[in-house]
Amino acid sequence: MVFFQGVLLLGYGYADILTRFVRGPLVLLIHLAVMLGGAIFLPVAIAKGWGSPPADREQLFLLGLFSVSIGFPFFALSANGPLLQAWFARSGLGQAENPYFLYAASNIGSLLALFAYPFVAEPFSTLSLQSSIWRFGYYLLIALLALCGSLVFFRREGEAVLPRAQSTEAAPVSGRMAYWVALAFVPSALMIAATTHITTDVAAAPFLWVLPLSLYLISFILVFSQRRFVQQATWIKLQPFLLALIVLTLALDIRTSLTVDVALHLLTFFVTAMICHGLMAATRPQAAYLTRFYFCMSLGGVLGGIFSGLIAPHIFSWIAEYPLLVVAAALARPGLAWPRGKEARLIVMVVALVLIVALPGLHEGFSVIPPYNWIAWGAVVTLVACAVAARNLPLRLAVLFAAVFVVTRTYPPNARNLETVRSFFGVHKIEVTPDGRFRVLRHGMELHGAQRLTTDDGMPVTGRPELSTYYHPDSPIAEAIDAVQDKKKGRIHAAVIGLGAGSIACLMKPDDHLDYYEIDADVIRIARDPQRFTFLRDCKPEANIVLGDARRALADATDARYDVIVVDAFSSDSIPVHLLTREALRIYLSRLNPGGIIITHISNHHLDLRGVVTETATSEKLIARLYDEDEVSGGDPMIKFSTVMVLARDDDDFGLLKDWDLQTPAPGEYPWSDDFSNLLGPLIAKFREGG
Repeated sequence: MVFFQGVLLLGYGYADILTRFVRGPLVLLIHLAVMLGGAIFLPVAIAKGWGSPPADREQLFLLGLFSVSIGFPFFALSANGPLLQAWFARSGLGQAENPYFLYAASNIGSLLALFAYPFVAEPFSTLSLQSSIWRFGYYLLIALLALCGSLVFFRREGEAVLPRAQSTEAAPVSGRMAYWVALAFVPSALMIAATTHITTDVAAAPFLWVLPLSLYLISFILVFSQRRFVQQATWIKLQPFLLALIVLTLALDIRTSLTVDVALHLLTFFVTAMICHGLMAATRPQAAYLTRFYFCMSLGGVLGGIFSGLIAPHIFSWIAEYPLLVVAAALARPGLAWPRGKEARLIVMVVALVLIVALPGLHEGFSVIPPYNWIAWGAVVTLVACAVAARNLPLRLAVLFAAVFVVTRTYPPNARNLETVRSFFGVHKIEVTPDGRFRVLRHGMELHGAQRLTTDDGMPVTGRPELSTYYHPDSPIAEAIDAVQDKKKGRIHAAVIGLGAGSIACLMKPDDHLDYYEIDADVIRIARDPQRFTFLRDCKPEANIVLGDARRALADATDARYDVIVVDAFSSDSIPVHLLTREALRIYLSRLNPGGIIITHISNHHLDLRGVVTETATSEKLIARLYDEDEVSGGDPMIKFSTVMVLARDDDDFGLLKDWDLQTPAPGEYPWSDDFSNLLGPLIAKFREGG
């Protein structure tokens, strides 16, 4: 997201410079040359030779890789919007004095593309076909740009239109441009923060990220369209109440139903975007300065993206940017002014009071004891009520909301033994369950391991860790590994893709060799820390952990040979598709000893991966067997029931697993490859299964 926002800013800056300092047909010739320069980088493909990203530098690596791969074509394309609007403003055609409706039209195109790709293009075409179509479309666009430019700059025989759009107002001053930047910053940063919060703390589902981005685009469409569907005053009246609900849910950790929670966060974001973008549209300059306006809008957008996408994950261990941006949304309301007199004294008094109350808690690390929760709840509700009463005063509203977050962060009303670790790959939560029996590791909403701390009668657990979650002794994964050990009758060599808390280490025997492949350095630190989890320390302290992308690392491990490869990376909503393609299976097979098996853990709340795994395995001449564990109600809540598939070259390789269900390809299923994958199919299959 940050990459595209940054290149968009460069494109808008180039368009502004070209429009301001170049006259006549030369503008068209220069831009056509830039577009043709972008064609050199076609077809679109990821640049080769970049290797693996360095640990803790993934963002910079990806920015560099994207820049080299698609930077110039996207730069050329990003300038088209403001340039075409500037040309239209100089054309003398009808509505040329107000070309901003074209910006609404361009965002309609973006919105259609946003939904068309995951629901049409990806399921029904390969990447190579998409690349060919995109290249043809790029060349067609160059031809259409040449046609449009010719109509503008050569409307009559050899006569160009006015070299500059007519303007009756002065050029925008720096204060006005800074105002546009600030208004663009808030919804851009809030979109990313809200998306992160929803997918981390509310719900984790495929394509959920599409909704905030689509609402972001819709807000541009509505505020720059020629028709006004909802008056700006309506959004302004509604926002304080929505912000108040968000503050309450965040500060008090309130949960309702999944649909209500997601809808509340999305609606609050959309209303805020409508206010900020509406204020920008209301203060936009005349057409002569539209490229400068779009540059400021893009600058605010990229700054917001940098804050939420790059800076926040490095400086915050939790999603602290979300409450900060809720406060910023209150400040972005119309009517913000520097306080004076009584207003200034009141705000200073509130800030001082909050600091006096918060400082002891910050120093001592208090948490509110349950019998006294009503004090924290009462303080929060009182502050929020005061904020709503002061909704027409943005600064007072923001200060009161900020006070709520400071107080509840200092004195958590819902005391939880919770630690958060944040990395490029998401937010990891290490938490002790309320009954004190387990310490669990979650990645977002997904459980990635749990260790029992106390017995049912409250005594500490000693000795070898007890296994639970998807790795309990009777689980399909445990049964599959036991079958390999039984067949080998001796030491086995195992590879596990995905470390988690390190639970699988305790399924190994003392003589077994174990290699883990883990992409997240923070997960390795968590699993190796005995103050958090002791699976590795107590069961396999000599286990080798390879940091990096598992597929690439296995391909580089030319001397490695395994009796079993466990692919345990598909439980989240964002599954790493490249670990489940035909090319990935070929790498696994090249590292698999004769008679070895591949275990794929495909438990997933939202995707039914059985069909695609079967089809992909069959395409590589592998046999697939399935164990879909039956759920038993009323048991240990930390025992999770899983779906596991085992792949083998020959039926005899299954050993004790021959009683697992043999899988056959279903009609209409296609194997995944590096050139084709389709998340929509497994999503629909899961929906039908649930229905």
